[in-house]
Amino acid sequence: MGKSLSDLIKNIPKDSWQSETVSIRKIENDDDLWYAVVECSIFPGQEEFVNPAGFSIGRAYLAPGDNVPCVICKADGERIGFIVFRKWSASDPGFSWSYFIDQRFQGMGYGKKAAMLAIKILRTADPKMPIKLSAEALNTNAQNLYQAIGFEKTDELDGDDLVFILH
Repeated sequence: MGKSLSDLIKNIPKDSWQSETVSIRKIENDDDLWYAVVECSIFPGQEEFVNPAGFSIGRAYLAPGDNVPCVICKADGERIGFIVFRKWSASDPGFSWSYFIDQRFQGMGYGKKAAMLAIKILRTADPKMPIKLSAEALNTNAQNLYQAIGFEKTDELDGDDLVFILH
């Protein structure tokens, strides 16, 4: 991939970062950073399915061109989750993301809406680049969501995680 993911994303028009119900914005201030790392929480047991925001933000610090940490917001601007866009791997072209919705807003459809918006953002960045997501074998909620929005399960593994692809 010629340009970094960060470069591709920074040129995306503002309206591509929002839908009727959710928006995604890059973390660019202390309040968003504090929300993502400290205030945004998931239910006990879910932490084994996702990387903590602090880990993802640390990875973005070490490789800023390949990782773009963001917050997910409701239409009114209230923060409801965290997402980091990233390159799949150096040797296997593709985009990916890791995300979670704050426990106070789970079960309301925001996860699916944020995933659909993430697809829109990444497709705007490069419509030809495949999007790959991984899910723990026991995380059937994520697997079902990915397949419901058009991802196909592959035979590939990411460590011991299942891999899904959207061409």
